[in-house]
Amino acid sequence: MSQQKGFGFGLGKMKELADAFKKAQQVQEGAKRLQEELEVMEIEGQSDDGLVKVVLNGNQEPQRVEIAPEAVAQGAEALSAIVTSAMKNAYNKSTATMRERMEELTSGLDLPGMGM
Repeated sequence: MSQQKGFGFGLGKMKELADAFKKAQQVQEGAKRLQEELEVMEIEGQSDDGLVKVVLNGNQEPQRVEIAPEAVAQGAEALSAIVTSAMKNAYNKSTATMRERMEELTSGLDLPGMGM
């Protein structure tokens, strides 16, 4: 007479499954806290010459732009290039910050597919 282990799950597999659910819950709670932090975080980018500063929140939503009078004096075309440069800088800093925070959130959890 053979013994069956119900659906092919031994006690070890049940523990692995429970651990996986626990890890998923930890990530979910951490993600919620991270989302709240990102909403209030301010990330500043600036043009190479420092004449324009762009501030985004952690969700990459624009918060404000600061333009030095010297930038305005350079004319519309130059000002556009300076603002674009500052926006790119802020965006790059924002994505790097988000990536770092996600790595912190998932580090040590050994989740499949999350190796960044």
